Amino acid sequence: MKNIMTKPLSNTHTDQSKPANDFVWSQTLNTESANESANIETHPFGPVLPPDATVMMMGSFPPTADKWAMRFHYPNFQNDMWRIYGRVFFDDADYFRVGDEKRFDPERIRDFMFERGIASCPTVVQAIRETGNASDKNLTVVTTVDLDSILPQVPKVEALFTTGGKATEVLLNLLNTPPAKSKYPKTNQSIDYPYQSHDVQPSYKAEKVHDLTLYRLPSTSRAYPLALDKKVAAYKEFFAKVGKL
Repeated sequence: MKNIMTKPLSNTHTDQSKPANDFVWSQTLNTESANESANIETHPFGPVLPPDATVMMMGSFPPTADKWAMRFHYPNFQNDMWRIYGRVFFDDADYFRVGDEKRFDPERIRDFMFERGIASCPTVVQAIRETGNASDKNLTVVTTVDLDSILPQVPKVEALFTTGGKATEVLLNLLNTPPAKSKYPKTNQSIDYPYQSHDVQPSYKAEKVHDLTLYRLPSTSRAYPLALDKKVAAYKEFFAKVGKL
């Protein structure tokens, strides 16, 4: 596959998912009084939904704003997500980096995702950071993503892939019959994901069940104890399996 990027096609999220912290979620959010919801944060980055996407990356919640190096998914320069993408697709860890600066180029990343048909959407829309940081284990989920509004925008998606345990847990609990925790896929494993839509729009009734596959990939956080080369190998194997390489 040639490494050529073209201008993204437009869709209902094109403007909203540009790298800016002004995205407004269309789904229902927690609207308690200011005092009750003072610690509730809303995910600042909208989903990136190429209309021809066949896979969708799904993480949990971004770090606090003081850790951002850009206004886009996986904004922390210390997180290796975009280095892994660079190595997997271009054999260059710095492919998405802006020169020698400690940041990545969000527009280049987004254009690449549209070109390759890779969507990205958080599983957690609102959360409380119990310890004030990005640790998933100390994250209280308040509002999960509304897949009923997301999946119709990416009708060709056949596989979801998570980037950690929290995102995997959230997605599996969106199923009508969530599996026992003992049945959750371990890192680098997959599981059938028959998502039952709750959408009642007549035009969508024929597609109520999405027979998807959920893959769990390693976290790209440096706090996750796995060598970068092994993370790259895991992502490369996955993208080859789903036809992106």
